[in-house]
Amino acid sequence: MAAILTPIIRSIALRVGAVDNPNARRINKYPMPSMGGLAIYIPFMIGMWFLFRPAIPTAYLMTLTLSSAIVIFTGIIDDIFELKPWQKSIGIVLAAIIFALGSEVRLAFIKVPFIGIIHFGWWAIPLTILWIFAITNAINLIDGLDGLATGLSIISLTTIGITAFFFLPPDSTYVQIAIFLLVASAAGFIPYNFYPAKIYLGDTGALFLGFMLAILSLNGLKNTTVISLITPLLILGVPITDTIYAIVRRSSNHKSILSPDKMHLHHRLLSLGFTHRGAVMLIYALAMIFSFIALLYRYAYGVGLVLLTIGLLIGVEIFVELIGITGENFQPLMYLFKFGGNKAFRDKEIAKRKKRKQDKKKRQK
Repeated sequence: MAAILTPIIRSIALRVGAVDNPNARRINKYPMPSMGGLAIYIPFMIGMWFLFRPAIPTAYLMTLTLSSAIVIFTGIIDDIFELKPWQKSIGIVLAAIIFALGSEVRLAFIKVPFIGIIHFGWWAIPLTILWIFAITNAINLIDGLDGLATGLSIISLTTIGITAFFFLPPDSTYVQIAIFLLVASAAGFIPYNFYPAKIYLGDTGALFLGFMLAILSLNGLKNTTVISLITPLLILGVPITDTIYAIVRRSSNHKSILSPDKMHLHHRLLSLGFTHRGAVMLIYALAMIFSFIALLYRYAYGVGLVLLTIGLLIGVEIFVELIGITGENFQPLMYLFKFGGNKAFRDKEIAKRKKRKQDKKKRQK
């Protein structure tokens, strides 16, 4: 259904003006129809309401339908008229509130080793809303190359589905149904979205996929432990890492965290000489590595778990500093390795960088 619908949605997008025009922030050189997320959303909802209706609890289905419809409506308006970030945020938060209040899926407590159970009490609702808002925006931010957000979503959803199959109780079969329905819908769309794309996801698709990833990953947090909380974070490691470093980068440069730039992971790979297709495939590979580590976390324990976490954090930090996501003024680990922790050498290198910048400004003047 998604494969058949996509060309139809493309024609509709062109007629209603849901088009991404080239500008300084975008990669495309020609006007490109967006709003492609509708070609994923419609088959998904048909599957939920008609193909697998008996297996899905009514309350869950109603809440999911209403909240996702708000996200889709927000995305359509943005694709046609281009909303401001705070306006999009209102739509996402409203959808998150409806889902958090209308379903029983929320961050109510967490089991911490050596401490016991920590109950969040009335904080459960705000934390659930924050989770949904953060993951939704993470997927939206990384949607910068043809097929990137769609492919990452397929990889992440498949891993969440495998985890749900082995670790969720038998009465949660509807979660797996929803996950793989969404995977199939995205798989029907991606041939039109992969480089060279014929249609973009648009905010309609990026927000919807991000929202669904957020709430479907929450289903795996029932009887939440530290490991079950970390697992979806690892599965979504690529978009989350990119978002965190974007916040750090902009804050260290005294800019608003909502201000756009061209220092995201996909931008840096292109600037390093990767082809469009090559950059996307490399990020797919990174997502698969994160997913594999997430599955390992379910079986690791004790010292192995600690070493796996330390190795992962160091590896991620080295990678992002090497390709320049953090910005050239924020590379603490590279300074440490390069100069052996010698403060004098670091200060000297920083002074050289400042002088080069000053000389560049003088030449420009």
